[in-house]
Amino acid sequence: MKLLYELTKDGSISVPILSKKLGINASVLYSRIKRLMKKKLIKKFTVDIDQSLLGFGVKASVGINRDPKLKEKIHDKFMEIVEIVSISEVTGRFDIMIEIYAKNLETLHSVVIEKIGKIEGVQNTETFVELQKTDKDPVYLIE
Repeated sequence: MKLLYELTKDGSISVPILSKKLGINASVLYSRIKRLMKKKLIKKFTVDIDQSLLGFGVKASVGINRDPKLKEKIHDKFMEIVEIVSISEVTGRFDIMIEIYAKNLETLHSVVIEKIGKIEGVQNTETFVELQKTDKDPVYLIE
C-alpha cells in the first residue's frame, strides 16, 4: 500500500529514490512494481495535465436519460464528440453521466445543445458545471 501511495503521488519517481523513501532494496522494489503491473493492479503510468493551461476553462458533468433501445448508437455518437472525456453508465435518476472539457461556457452550451441534445434517443440532459475541485487520496492509499 505504501508503494502504491508513493507512486500515486509521483509516478515519475525513480526506483532508487523510492527505495530509500520506503526502506526497500531497489531490486526488490523494481520486481514488486513489475509484479503489480503484471497483475494489472497498476494499469499504466500517466501524466496529470492541467487542462486550464491548455485553454479548457470549463469542466462539467452532464446527466443524460436515453432510450434504452438506442444505447449502443448513443454511446458511439458520444465517442465522436471530442469534448467528452468520459462516459459512465450509472444508477439513479440518470442513465449516463459524461464529463466534458470545454474552452468556455459558450462552447459547453454548444456541445450540450447542438451535439448531445440532437443525438437520436437522448431524452433529456442536466448539466453540472464544476466550480471548484479538491482532490483527495482514496481510502486505500491513506498511510
